[in-house]
Amino acid sequence: MKKLLFWIFCLYCLVYQFSANAQQRQAPAYPLVTHDPYFSIWSLGDTINAQPTSHWTGTDQSLLGMIEVDGKVYRFLGNETKSYTEVLPTAENQEYAVKITEKQPKNGWEKVDFDDSGWKMASPPFGDNGDVATQWQSDDLWYRRSFDLDSTHFNSLFLKLHHDDNVEVFLNGAPIYEKEGWNSEFDYFAIPESVGKNLKATGNILAIHVKNTAGGRYLDAGIVNEEPMKNTVTAATQTGLDFTATQTTYSLTCGGVDVTLTFTSPLLMDDLDLMARPVSYISVETAPNDNKTHDVQVYLGASSRIASNTASQEMTATSGSTANLSFLKSGTESQPILEKKGDDIRIDWGYMYLAAPKEAKTTQSITEASGVSGIFSSENASKSVDSGKNLMLNTLFPKEKLSEAKEHLIMLAYDDVYSINYFGEQLRPWWNLNGKNTIENEMELAYSGYAEIIKKCQAFDKKLYEDGVKAGGEKYAELLEIGYRQSIAAHKLTKSPQGEILFLSKENNSNGSINTVDITYPSAPLYLVYNPDLLKGMMNGIFYYSESGKWKKPFPAHDLGTYPIATGQTYGEDMPVEEAGNMVVLSAAITKVDGNADYAKKHWESLSKWANYLSEAGLDPANQLSTDDFSGHLARNANLAVKAIVGVGGYGYMAKMAGKDEEAKKYTQMARSMGEEWTKLADAGDHYALTYDDKNTWSQKYNLVWDKLLKLNIFPKSVFKKEIDFYLTKQNEYGLPLDNRADYTKSDWILWTATLSDEDVTFKKLAHPVYKFAIETPDRVPMSDWHFTTSGKQRGFKARSVVGGYFIKLLEQEWK
Repeated sequence: MKKLLFWIFCLYCLVYQFSANAQQRQAPAYPLVTHDPYFSIWSLGDTINAQPTSHWTGTDQSLLGMIEVDGKVYRFLGNETKSYTEVLPTAENQEYAVKITEKQPKNGWEKVDFDDSGWKMASPPFGDNGDVATQWQSDDLWYRRSFDLDSTHFNSLFLKLHHDDNVEVFLNGAPIYEKEGWNSEFDYFAIPESVGKNLKATGNILAIHVKNTAGGRYLDAGIVNEEPMKNTVTAATQTGLDFTATQTTYSLTCGGVDVTLTFTSPLLMDDLDLMARPVSYISVETAPNDNKTHDVQVYLGASSRIASNTASQEMTATSGSTANLSFLKSGTESQPILEKKGDDIRIDWGYMYLAAPKEAKTTQSITEASGVSGIFSSENASKSVDSGKNLMLNTLFPKEKLSEAKEHLIMLAYDDVYSINYFGEQLRPWWNLNGKNTIENEMELAYSGYAEIIKKCQAFDKKLYEDGVKAGGEKYAELLEIGYRQSIAAHKLTKSPQGEILFLSKENNSNGSINTVDITYPSAPLYLVYNPDLLKGMMNGIFYYSESGKWKKPFPAHDLGTYPIATGQTYGEDMPVEEAGNMVVLSAAITKVDGNADYAKKHWESLSKWANYLSEAGLDPANQLSTDDFSGHLARNANLAVKAIVGVGGYGYMAKMAGKDEEAKKYTQMARSMGEEWTKLADAGDHYALTYDDKNTWSQKYNLVWDKLLKLNIFPKSVFKKEIDFYLTKQNEYGLPLDNRADYTKSDWILWTATLSDEDVTFKKLAHPVYKFAIETPDRVPMSDWHFTTSGKQRGFKARSVVGGYFIKLLEQEWK
């Protein structure tokens, strides 16, 4: 009996361990539907049904999945979004007036009994752009709003607030919210119950002070009541999570039925037509887990918020069909095509589509988002609508007797009509360049090719992981999986009016620039491995900007504008050595992978000008910004100088490949001479300094990696060894700091720095802390490339394409 109990205990431990491993965290956040900077939906946690799904910016873009098993409803995907009713409306819903002043008021200005008779009446919203009711141009604004209530009985009160910048908010004299910073849309903040219960029928005061610190100004506010959930739905138990390059799969238990939920975005770079098709698959496979037959019905829904920038926008929705599909579509009523630009912005033009096979005999409906959990009951289901601010596109599969595994397939698609304003011309997406294709046709192609596409994705994912393990070990391979979809989906694929491929990045969560050169540079390794034409598409726009005469300086521009408006640089300051070095080095990398200099010869005049600039200004850089601009200006930046020197050497390499022997000899010798001088200028004993003039400093010299990969032989091996040995003494728990000035680091640069070593064990010593950050950081956002090395907290940046830089070690292996 004791032996039996022992083996039962061992079996339990194995099952428990298997379950724990199956759910082990694999990333800070998980891509679900990822195609471009606007069509990008994520799960910001390990459990797929713990919170609503969201856009990479953090704004809810709800996908909802439920299953009824033997009369009991389980939620296996997402969570119902909260529903609010206005208590004190904001200006988007109702015009109102408040008392304001722009001069410092007396103490007690936030209290109910304060005398504001000297303040003026004005209507919100307040701001400094053309979309406000009252212009506000000063540094400070004080706001007092008096209001009465028909009832003081509420479920849960929230402050509804859109502010720019710093804000402090009071309700009847009590502080309810304070923040340094700004938001880009209305957010909701819980009002303490102790404050809410003191609201009166008459004479309440909402008081706000907002202070402008930089950039724009804005203020509008109100109060809402959170509605109680109409139906109680049981959350399914998640038992597994599998995350690969193109797929995210969850295993869940719903009573006697298991659910396998798989999201596939087939971003396969060897087939640009497939990669650019804005259609993702959502597969729900159901199977009994107890060898019994169960009564089952599956539901999937998608929120219209996927097609809006803010929750206040009016949406329309309709249904339609193709030969093999039935679908629902939704978009904003106003359709402001390419009218907005910026960082924390979501698309509000074009249309989202939710499609299901006709043969599945689904029932599709459009309802308000609240109360969707009653959809399994005809008595409780919400009524159908075709417009509103928060709609849900619903697909309900028929009830069935489930005795064996069965798949239920949904496709989510987006037609953005026009994607980019490129120097005044509106460009269509790659899949519809001539305007004669339709999203309905693309969905049909996606459906007919489903089985084959899934096989290709699985084969690709397997090879990527195996190649990653071979190059740098299992943890490195998992970093590649984290970076793959994130990097690609931070770009938009199209063609220029001149017929050139354009793969335009958005500088997510930094400043929203489009086609930033020092975003292209760190992102490049991924595309050099899988499709160099995409890297050319990241560079073609910058070449055109210079070669068309629109950009006249002797070095490349920083960017082409602010996404999605590519009409000229909008970043406030040039990065001369940085961007010249980036463009020349990457052109050399393309030359190597192509095996010829055809691409370089096409742009030889530009490359010659930039290489000449680097030869004159690169060895000892003047005070200027580099790609790590968050660290501020630096003069005599040793790592920036390395980039310039490698750029000069790269130009010599291209000249040799182009048959320009005299230029090749001149620039190769020049680069090596500059390298020798650099080793003297930067030498600080046991390492090389951050700046030539301060030997008590240090920095990662990640730009050296291209000397190694391109085999330029500019710097002796001893330089690499000295730096690596020094870095190993500066490691923190979550990685090597960028330099001596701060605790933070850039994870892409760590992987480049680690690749400087020829020893596998040393590479892993430097790379593994990045993986540790990925699976332990408390900040559940798409992978941040800028974090603190002691705490593992995000310093800034998320969802950026630069994680493509993680593929640098794999690139080295490919080039060997």
